[in-house]
Amino acid sequence: MQSNTITASESRRSGSRIVTLGIVAIVTILGLAGAVLLLTLPDGNAFNARVERIFLENDNLASQAEVKLLEILAQSGTAFSDTLASYRVVIFVLLVFSAALLVAALVFLVMLVSLNRRMAQIERSGIEVSSLIISREENTVYLNTMGFKLTDAMMETLAVLAEARLDDEMLTGSQIEAVISGKAEADCDEASGATRIKRLRDGLGNQMVSELLVKNIARRGYMLAIDKGVIEVV
Repeated sequence: MQSNTITASESRRSGSRIVTLGIVAIVTILGLAGAVLLLTLPDGNAFNARVERIFLENDNLASQAEVKLLEILAQSGTAFSDTLASYRVVIFVLLVFSAALLVAALVFLVMLVSLNRRMAQIERSGIEVSSLIISREENTVYLNTMGFKLTDAMMETLAVLAEARLDDEMLTGSQIEAVISGKAEADCDEASGATRIKRLRDGLGNQMVSELLVKNIARRGYMLAIDKGVIEVV
């Protein structure tokens, strides 16, 4: 149980590192691409500067048509400069959206991979206990979201095993019998403790099978509580 917990923790930490590195890589790549793109765009005032140079180099412009043409060229340069400035804003917005979408895609991908690994672990291990509550008053043990009725003797055995697990201890059959009966360990038989464990397994196992596999529907009968599509008889 402890090894599964360590594996899950390590997978979560590795997933977090992958997400962090991926986000940094995405932002860095898009930032470099945006910087190169913006720097390689032509200067918006380059056209106006060229028209101004023509004015200065040609002082002998006498024709009204020539002057008018240069004025039109200057106005065209101003419009080009404004258009280029708007293009820079559009490119910046698109880069921001691209970064957000790529980061979201990376996060969802890592979450999907982690979920698939988790589901694979659950399939291999069968039922996974995330919560175990022992209620002595009700003689009921709550396993995850399911409650199972046990006898007093079974409750005592389960409580002893739970306390030993909290202390990271392992008990023999004679030790279990000594704790429950109050006798000295030397006066207890190994088989008595083993019998208690067998009864606990049988009582709890039968109820778990009834809850998870073989359903008993009142006044109707019995049926398997699984999808018929997963059944295969060979």
